[in-house]
Amino acid sequence: MTLNGARGLHPRIKDRFDLTIECVRRHYVGQPSPLTAVIERYRDFFDLFADFGGFIQFFLLEDRVAPDGTIHFFHPFEEFGRTSPTPKGVEAYKSYRELALRFVEARNRRILNWCDANLRPASP
Repeated sequence: MTLNGARGLHPRIKDRFDLTIECVRRHYVGQPSPLTAVIERYRDFFDLFADFGGFIQFFLLEDRVAPDGTIHFFHPFEEFGRTSPTPKGVEAYKSYRELALRFVEARNRRILNWCDANLRPASP
């Protein structure tokens, strides 16, 4: 199974992008996560980025990570298996949805800015 398939089907991740990033962070610091097996299977890919910061920078995910490397979660998280990845109740879902949408919008801006800075045609 690929990382995307595993994160979508794992009961402790349930396709949450923020929890997937936490699993990747843990990989780079040598800690286990629900996605350890699949990440290890693709170790050569993750080695391309050298460290977690390199991974975050390459995929323009800076909006999900604090300067100290901790993850900005969309929904309260303590530990895999201790907190549900699924928001419980309407208000919890609304909060989760709002944070997830803000992230998508911020990342879209970051991608556009990167494209503007790196893909402009050369001046004649």
